Amino acid sequence: MTHALSAAPGPVRQCVELARKDLRLELRAGEALLVTAPFGAVALLLVPLAVGSDVPLLRQVGPGLYWVVVLLFGVLVTLRQSAVDGPAQLAVLRLCGVHPAVRLAGRAVANAVLLVVFELLLAPVVVALYDPELSGWPWLLLLLPLVAVGLAVLGALASALAHGLAGRTTLGSLLVVPVAAPLVLGATQTLDAARYGRQPWAWLLLVLTVDLLVAVAMGLAARQLEESA
Repeated sequence: MTHALSAAPGPVRQCVELARKDLRLELRAGEALLVTAPFGAVALLLVPLAVGSDVPLLRQVGPGLYWVVVLLFGVLVTLRQSAVDGPAQLAVLRLCGVHPAVRLAGRAVANAVLLVVFELLLAPVVVALYDPELSGWPWLLLLLPLVAVGLAVLGALASALAHGLAGRTTLGSLLVVPVAAPLVLGATQTLDAARYGRQPWAWLLLVLTVDLLVAVAMGLAARQLEESA
């Protein structure tokens, strides 16, 4: 008995396995990257068609529109149907001793991976359509994962809150978008600061703070969300 308990996987291993399970389901469904990503690219394409060939204007608004599309369509990635656990799956996880916070963390890790891929897929579209100033692009190496993590955790929380509701995707989006506004603000201001030769650490700190706050909120609320579900 003692040997069986000692051989049980720890929280980190459980989180990784749950994330792998979600990613495998998404690869089979193709909902996030084969459906949502093309719609995001189309949204970026529609703006130049609407404003015309005003190149200076397009170069100016391009980065901001990129982050808005990442936010709006990234929420759909986190609330994808392949991420819904049924009652039987939840019961199995409870029997296996998986803590609700670990389950949400695994979902958030899978969301973050998909969102980083989503961001990378949209980046060439923005460059091709808007020809933005790329002088501050090295900051994207920090910015892309930080924004992805924040949206991923918020999406996992919203999905748990709206679990079982008919309007889950709509309600989840309404919950995530207002809270995620500081992520978009920090992302756009980071690139603006870098473009004008200023250090954007304050804006990166804003994004990191949002990530930490929502991660703590997820850990504290996980048990209550599990019981309410």
